[in-house]
Amino acid sequence: MNVLVLNVGSASLKFEVITATENPTLDQLQKQVKGSIEGIGSDAILSQLKGQEVIQQQKITAKDYEQATQEALKWLGDRNQSESAAKFDIIGHRVVHGADSFTSATLIDEQVIADIEALEELAPLHNAPAVSAIRATRNVLGSDIPMVAVFDTVFHHDLPEHAKLYAIPKELSERHRIRRYGFHGISHQYMLMRYAQMTARASEEINVITMHLESGCSATAIKAGKSIDTSMGFTPLEGLVMGFRSGDIDPAIIGYLARIEGIEVAEIEKLLNKKSGLLGLSGVSHDTRELMKQFDQSAQVRLAMEIFCYRLRKYVGAYLAALGGAEAIIFGGGIGEDTPFVRERICEGLKWCGLTLDLERNKQVINCSGRISSDDSSLHAYVIPVEEGLMIAQEAIHCIHSQKTPK
Repeated sequence: MNVLVLNVGSASLKFEVITATENPTLDQLQKQVKGSIEGIGSDAILSQLKGQEVIQQQKITAKDYEQATQEALKWLGDRNQSESAAKFDIIGHRVVHGADSFTSATLIDEQVIADIEALEELAPLHNAPAVSAIRATRNVLGSDIPMVAVFDTVFHHDLPEHAKLYAIPKELSERHRIRRYGFHGISHQYMLMRYAQMTARASEEINVITMHLESGCSATAIKAGKSIDTSMGFTPLEGLVMGFRSGDIDPAIIGYLARIEGIEVAEIEKLLNKKSGLLGLSGVSHDTRELMKQFDQSAQVRLAMEIFCYRLRKYVGAYLAALGGAEAIIFGGGIGEDTPFVRERICEGLKWCGLTLDLERNKQVINCSGRISSDDSSLHAYVIPVEEGLMIAQEAIHCIHSQKTPK
């Protein structure tokens, strides 16, 4: 069967066509076509990708996510490569926020769309674009092809009470559904499953710390194959320093800025989500690739990168304590996969707990899977490139398969 995966971000749309058997393992999923649309709402560019490499680009008009989805589907339909690029059996949509309404991948109908829309207050930057993509896909391809919503929050849904609750009045938490939800769950689950394959272990036996490091960053403590704590919380703003997001700050700063700068809370939220993080610290860019080019020339850039790594190392240390020890830490996402500097800064601070970085391996393992710790480490470090599209496709297929299986 052929699965179309649509992965909506806060300013982009990734799309993939994946072929699979009826009930596949990750190894049985094969990518046929992969692309992305960046710059939605401004100067949009559609790129065809092979792995991380851009092999073709073209300018398109995509004023919003509906039009971006239409352009992606048109591009796929126009391609003359194979039947698989034009015919889909299942469509899998990444949806960031499922809150407590969704605890597994879910077959999409009008009620599910309405329920996702009802959660927009919790994730306005992500859920609304996902709904636009869902509706645009149905308008173009019709309603006969089953569509499945795969939620970023599901992997973290069963966080223990002591990890998911904030220390605010209980009646407020319950009335407004305020709790730590966690995000990037698709990515963290993928890293866990790949690590299980690489080490020939059952996921239920594994205690690891996974790190999804891209423009948005998060870390997760996984015990016996389940998320027990994660750095993002009520929204994706909490936790690590990210490309544009501040991560953890003293909450009193928001009221202080509102008073002293005379600006509205909405503007402060925008500042913390869009103008902070590595961009705000460096004054140059949110992209670590650009920052590393200027690392030796700019003290401000060096400080931004050091703060980024320090915050991450603190979370890893905290999660080692929460887990009572772990067997490995796992780097994933663009920064984790291709930035040896960041991996070295994290690992060199973990010698106390038995992690010894192999410097040569760290230089060589770029955009591929591999162990970067020395053979005699008691705590190991791995790099696992994240393939969210494969994880979404597998979850979508399993969802459809479960619908067909008598209970």
